[in-house]
Amino acid sequence: MNLYAVRAIYLFELARAWRTLAQSIATPVISTSLYFVVFGSAIGSSMSQVQGISYGAFIVPGLIMMMLLTESVSNASFGIYMPRYAGTIYEVLSAPVSYFEILIGYVGAAATKSIVLGLLILVTARVFVDYHIEHPLMMVMFLVLTAVTFSLFGFIIGIWADGWEKLQVVPALIVTPLAFLGGSFYSIGMLPEVWQKIALINPVVYLISGFRWSFYGVSDVNPLISLGMTLGFMVACLGIVAWIFRTGYRLKN
Repeated sequence: MNLYAVRAIYLFELARAWRTLAQSIATPVISTSLYFVVFGSAIGSSMSQVQGISYGAFIVPGLIMMMLLTESVSNASFGIYMPRYAGTIYEVLSAPVSYFEILIGYVGAAATKSIVLGLLILVTARVFVDYHIEHPLMMVMFLVLTAVTFSLFGFIIGIWADGWEKLQVVPALIVTPLAFLGGSFYSIGMLPEVWQKIALINPVVYLISGFRWSFYGVSDVNPLISLGMTLGFMVACLGIVAWIFRTGYRLKN
């Protein structure tokens, strides 16, 4: 493996985050903090507990996961779209770098930025609510797997998109609504029985449920199923990426 090439792509993408510090890091942390203020402190103070957990603490995993999904997709899609838009992707493709090394560089950088943001929000949440983590290793596993999986998904979107509008349509119209409807602010057990079954169609439900279990030991779905769904989606994304590199879809033409 050409580690120098991987390192170059990885560090270049991370450097972009530092160049746009306010947009890449400060904005997501501040906007998520506002959720804690509004939902956790203001609304949560007048609500009863959810599954034996105070409402402010209950929404911590959901908010972190919601941010993780949107930021992973946005970082990875923008990271690969810009070289395509500027035409510099051909320099990368003509260099002695394998497709696998390109993937590690771009996806690894996007996932790293999302994980750092997730940890920053986790620390920030302590200012507003009191929470605990029962299974820290599982929490880290869900955090990393979700960041990598949705960075792969964002990488696919960045290659598929042939304009700025398409680059934004999937995160804005699909990922964000699924995150809101996936139990970020509530337990699906609070829904009528029919809607509980419908909610299980939403893949984000499994991610948030598994992540919340790692905090409090309670979940709407068996955590092993949540882990399996995450790994399954990752494998599907890897399969699509492999097809893209094999055919050169929107990379070589």
